[in-house]
Amino acid sequence: MPLKFELCPGRMIGGNHPCFIIAEIGQNHQGDIEIAKKMIKMAKDCGADCAKFQKSELEHKFNKKALERKYETKNSWGKTYGEHKRHLEFSHEQYRELQSYAEEVGIFFTASGMDEMAVEFLHELDVPFFKVGSGDTNNFPYLEKTAKKGRPMVVSSGMQSMETMRQVYKTVKKHNQNFAILQCTSAYPLEAEDVNLRVITEYQKEFPDIPIGYSGHESGIAISVAAVALGAKVIERHVTLDKTWKGSDHEASLTPDELTELVQSVRLVERSMGSGLKKMLPCEKPCHDKLGKSVVAKVQIPKGATLTLDMLTVKVAEPMGVRAEDIYELVGKKVTEGVEEDQSVTPEVVDKYGKKAKC
Repeated sequence: MPLKFELCPGRMIGGNHPCFIIAEIGQNHQGDIEIAKKMIKMAKDCGADCAKFQKSELEHKFNKKALERKYETKNSWGKTYGEHKRHLEFSHEQYRELQSYAEEVGIFFTASGMDEMAVEFLHELDVPFFKVGSGDTNNFPYLEKTAKKGRPMVVSSGMQSMETMRQVYKTVKKHNQNFAILQCTSAYPLEAEDVNLRVITEYQKEFPDIPIGYSGHESGIAISVAAVALGAKVIERHVTLDKTWKGSDHEASLTPDELTELVQSVRLVERSMGSGLKKMLPCEKPCHDKLGKSVVAKVQIPKGATLTLDMLTVKVAEPMGVRAEDIYELVGKKVTEGVEEDQSVTPEVVDKYGKKAKC
């Protein structure tokens, strides 16, 4: 059974606990704190477990030339990449305001720390868990420092190889037992052919003592629901209030209606997973009683006759006779009473049979 741990106060993940659903607001708030609050409330109203943002200390995430790079596209909020990112970056005080609002509406709140200084701030903010974005998954000094802080971690694996993920597992595990790895492909939007859901089952084999999840950037909800059916214990999806807004993530994000449908579908799939034990269930009894087949006499069978297969057939019968699957067990046994043609062969008339029809 995969490791179970408390990801957020009072909220366990792994094992048979419900899938933890993260609404990734990221930077789809357009740099507007009021829109960010609306998105937190939307995530709560749609049934997500957590509203998540992305926090960067820009001078620690990018070098000067990267920030000075021209960035004049339809999605740009400035002439340079630095201007663009500064427009979308909330201050520490604004993060505290958003955290308070999330607490007020009753949803867990965290962010991806996009550099080591951002992780320091989020640690100070006392977020319930750290999210490691795919861009930092192979940043081993970052991973080690983050793991040592002792908070639960959720690690995406976009752009990485299995060999790298094995090293990631060992690096984090050495310092922190409570973490999950998410299958992820870093493309926006993500085509179905590049999702590679089978990696979920490979991760389950490679890392059997941690929960495995899925971070998706595809359109729609079907693939994410399939990930839950494969055993994903965490689902992360970008969300938006309007897919036509400026920004490269909106197209790969879920609208409120889609997020609601995802949550409902995930919970439905979880209800449907069952125990894995195959048996006739109580809900099947009406159908079995009405249409379940059993053994009847194909010909008249005199009292004391030894049963042969050509004496028997299987039909829907009243009353119900010996179970259809036991027909071969009747061969060679004697009947203690005569059985008319087309009459049920009941357990009571077969010597040494002794089995009762099961409900």
